[in-house]
Parts: sequence; structure tokens; C-alpha cells
Amino acid sequence: MAVDFRAAEAEIVSQDFDVAQTLKANELGTVAKFRDVGSTDYGSAYFKYVQFDTGSGPVAAVANYVAYYYTIDGYKNKQVTMDRTDATNNQGAGVMHSAPTDGQYLWIQITGPATLGVGLTAGADGNALTAVGAGADGTLDVSGAVTDQVCAFANDISDNEIICAFPF
Repeated sequence: MAVDFRAAEAEIVSQDFDVAQTLKANELGTVAKFRDVGSTDYGSAYFKYVQFDTGSGPVAAVANYVAYYYTIDGYKNKQVTMDRTDATNNQGAGVMHSAPTDGQYLWIQITGPATLGVGLTAGADGNALTAVGAGADGTLDVSGAVTDQVCAFANDISDNEIICAFPF
């Protein structure tokens, strides 16, 4: 997805959303709105600036896969992982458009349409999706309980498209 990298607000540093970095360029937890200017024409989406942790697995990151908040404190510490071996990694954080290594900083997509690099294992277009019960690292599952944290909706199962609704 091509993105217009011009900062929407004066205090936000303009930076590629699809490149992980060793040096922190923004305040962790910063939310910025980027606009797709490529052939996909997805429109605007919000991204959140976080730090990647390989987890206890450890699990390497894969671009266009889902990240989860790392452990119970992941949301407040703005740390994400793809590791599903820790049962506390059940809160979806966003879609990674880069493949960071342990400790790197990146933007994750939290709203708007996204195409995953991995297919959904079940469900139908329009189903609510959650990290709870997701089997493989970096995936989502169809929400089966009212207590599940819904973080996205299936848009087009055959093309791995979702509509992101991750928490800010």
C-alpha cells in the first residue's frame, strides 16, 4: 500500500510506516493518520507507534501479519509481539506492514482496510474477528464469545481482507 507520508499534524514526524527502525523516532503510543495514495486506494487509516518484542517463543515478525500486545502490560508499555505461546497475548494490537526484529520500533495499522499475508482459518465476510483462540502466530480467529476482544471484521475472506478496528 502506498501512503502519503506528509505529517497530518505539525508535532508528528513524517516517517515511512512500512520500515522498522532501531532508533525511536516518535513517542511510543503516538497515533497518526496516513492516506493511501497507491493503486489500492484504501483511503485513510490510523497507525500507532509501538515497539516489537519477539516474545517468549521467540517469534520473528512477518509483514502483513497481526501483532498482539505483549503480556498483560503490553498495551500500557506500547509493546507488541506475534508470539501466541504466552496465553496473555490475547489482545490484538494491529497489522504490521514491516518485519521488525526484537526491540525495533514500527507503525502498526489500527483502523481501516488491510490485506493480511495469511488467510483466515474460518468464518465468512462480515464476521467479527479476535486474537482470542487464534491458533497460529500473527493470525485472527472468528469471535465466538461476547467476552472476546473484537479487533477487526472480515471484509473479503477469499482475498484475506479485513477492516481493522484495533484499540487506540
